[in-house]
Amino acid sequence: MDFSVGELSYVPTTGVRRLHETPFVAASQDSLQGYGCLVDDPHAFPIEIVRWPAQGWRPIDANSGDQGGVTEGVFEFWWKGETLYARNNAVGDSYLFGWSNWPDEATSSGPATVRQRALIWRANYHPDGGQLIYPMRGQSFVVPLALPGDDVTPQRFVTFCCDGSRGLYIHPNVWHGAFVPLDDHAEFLDRQGRVHARVSVDFAREFGCYLAAPLRRPDV
Repeated sequence: MDFSVGELSYVPTTGVRRLHETPFVAASQDSLQGYGCLVDDPHAFPIEIVRWPAQGWRPIDANSGDQGGVTEGVFEFWWKGETLYARNNAVGDSYLFGWSNWPDEATSSGPATVRQRALIWRANYHPDGGQLIYPMRGQSFVVPLALPGDDVTPQRFVTFCCDGSRGLYIHPNVWHGAFVPLDDHAEFLDRQGRVHARVSVDFAREFGCYLAAPLRRPDV
């Protein structure tokens, strides 16, 4: 898989040399309270759709403003050298999500290398609806999450490790960084609101650091 910078939905912010390593927990129904939940059947699980907000004192008409529905497709991830690329076919976007080394030193081609952590430069949330990610081949992954609120900071993120046996559902307005597979290549079923609004935080630009997500399985 090849990308040019022009195909990426966002050009990464780089040039900093500081990390904030997140806490690391196993994803469970208890640990995910407030963020979302684990999902057994991705096709039957309902995706929350948020009604379009009223602009003044007149309310949105009943049975309107939430009819965009759900889109779905394969969310593909590749580690190329020390760089993580992804393409979300549900919404037609391509990304450079992060690196396993400082970006100015990270390789972006060739075989993947041993990885201790992912350096993530941005996160976002979706105000229009929830998002469900389901590993199509049972592959483990990690994702940093933070509870809603636009005054987010790196310190508010927690990295959750999903063992690949179930999917992960994230509520609307919950911040999420990159979904990072532990394998070199992974494919997830993605289901989310079709409007696909994004509100983002740029860690490198706003806080002078990258979010560091540990790449390991939780201690048993």
